[in-house]
Amino acid sequence: MFMLEKKEITPSWKRLRNPLSEHSHTMGKKSRVKTQKSGTGATAVVSPKEMMNLISELLQKCSSAAPSAGKEWEEYVQIRALVEKIRKKQKGVSVVFEGSREDYFPELMSWAAECGASCDGFEISSFADEGYGLKATRDIKAEELFLWIPRKMLMTVESAKNSVLGPLYSQDRILQAMGNVTLALHLLCERANPASPWLPYIKTLPSDYDTPLYFEEEEVHHLLATQAIQDVLSQYKNTARQYAYFYKVIHTHPNASKLPLKDAFTFDDYRWAVSSVMTRQNQIPTEDGSRVTLALIPLWDMCNHTNGLITTGYNLEDDRCECVALQDYKENEQIYIFYGTRSNAEFVIHNGFFFEDNAHDRVKIKLGVSKSERLYAMKAEVLARAGIPASSIFALHCSEPPISAQLLAFLRVFCMTEEELKDYLVGDHAINKIFTLGNTEFPVSWENEIKLWTFLETRATLLLKTYKTTSEEDRSILQKPDLSLHSRVAVKLRLAEKEILERAVSSGRNKRLHFQKQLEEGSPLPLYEESDIALLENADAKLPIILRKLDEEDEHAAEAEAHNALLESAQTPPPPLPLLLNGQSKEEVNGNLEEEEEEDGGKRLQATAKGKEEASSQREEPSSQRTEDASKDKGE
Repeated sequence: MFMLEKKEITPSWKRLRNPLSEHSHTMGKKSRVKTQKSGTGATAVVSPKEMMNLISELLQKCSSAAPSAGKEWEEYVQIRALVEKIRKKQKGVSVVFEGSREDYFPELMSWAAECGASCDGFEISSFADEGYGLKATRDIKAEELFLWIPRKMLMTVESAKNSVLGPLYSQDRILQAMGNVTLALHLLCERANPASPWLPYIKTLPSDYDTPLYFEEEEVHHLLATQAIQDVLSQYKNTARQYAYFYKVIHTHPNASKLPLKDAFTFDDYRWAVSSVMTRQNQIPTEDGSRVTLALIPLWDMCNHTNGLITTGYNLEDDRCECVALQDYKENEQIYIFYGTRSNAEFVIHNGFFFEDNAHDRVKIKLGVSKSERLYAMKAEVLARAGIPASSIFALHCSEPPISAQLLAFLRVFCMTEEELKDYLVGDHAINKIFTLGNTEFPVSWENEIKLWTFLETRATLLLKTYKTTSEEDRSILQKPDLSLHSRVAVKLRLAEKEILERAVSSGRNKRLHFQKQLEEGSPLPLYEESDIALLENADAKLPIILRKLDEEDEHAAEAEAHNALLESAQTPPPPLPLLLNGQSKEEVNGNLEEEEEEDGGKRLQATAKGKEEASSQREEPSSQRTEDASKDKGE
């Protein structure tokens, strides 16, 4: 714990009549941070028993078995109706800090300076298109270390354990399993404590967000038929389930009796905390460097996103988060960081914004070899030798070519004839030829290339037909001046998915025609020679695939994806943001209450112990970040 000297703004408290009345879709909005103080706020207009009955109904509804196919939207509408009934009865219970959000920025900077953070060379500023961000107050060179935040400023799972939340944490399996849920409740408890050392940070957080948790029903409706819809519906259901569960815990568990939330714990409060964590959380190393934990990083999380490379890391020797400049910045220019290789679906779901120039945008495509197929065993074996599952989720990318080396290898095997399969299983140099599967320079055959690109063209065309609107209709909708911010984001995401699929159709057609020409002209296949690919001594038959010669951008993307996968596997259980925000794995707790873990859910930081001889630590940036007000499509 550290001392906090309050400066400039003395917080006072007032009742919030309508939490949603603060929400604005304009950038640079004046934002009040809702906060709670035990024993304050309006008297609830509903009896405790009536509220508990509603909460029990919500928990039961959200904990029931997954709906049958096609019924997900119906379930979402039912859950939402229950939540809205609860929100209506909780109206006026929350309280807020008085004053506007930017009034507290000087206090944040003063607190950061007291704690030993860097505060020179930049300031918090409002930008026309992106809301709040960091602005350079002097010239900053690329790779210059300009920002560092010491551990004592961070809100972490560890600080939660040592707080008023500690006794409950020691008894509750969900908190123990899910660091993001712990951080959300930690944030609410500290927000409700006038003596919290983190108040200078908490008072500068947005009062609301633009994550899908804040979308109106008709705004979510724009996402129907998109690849994002399932995650959006799950996000809402899981957040509602968690809220109902913890409402009961807070009001009944002996170890929750001292939490400053008992008198006021509304759905809007939890939604705010979930969104704050979801858009800001990062992985950092524990103090001994033995494992990773989740953290909120004040000041640094004000930075907006742009394309680039990872430039943030954690210096274990100095025990601080460090960030170097992504590029040269002139005085008065906005300082950006790179959040990671996230798709726009991930940005919308977890960060609440759509990034127009996303070089890493992609759509998912699920492919698998049918087990009923006559050649299944042979295809599965060739794929296994290449390190590729017989069924998996791949990606179609916005760039050209739209498929990765792994997807190319899968499609080649998927389209192989029996003779071609034999050649890759028992033919001359069969083991070594596995290495060529992902290499564009070594087609299996002209016929195989024609088949795979025809398949891709057809599959992308079929996926396009699942949408209710055309690309032209979406572009027309975006021209409407009265379209809400959330609707605009949803339609942009829907259109972006279609454009990627349309490019895949076009690319597939062009490739198909190219290889048909090669076949018709009798062009010879490129000859495979052992000298083309380095052979491994004493190698086992099941060799991992060697990817085609990637250009630099593809290499960076591949490395980033591999590294993110490594980070995810390193923190089991549970990966960040099991607020069921994009969940993959599940932990069953308390009967039917299952919490999914969010994949790649917060900014990730690479922990590197800096040796005495090292001049600097390795740095890694977030694979997920948040948008500051998220009031426009791109960022803060």
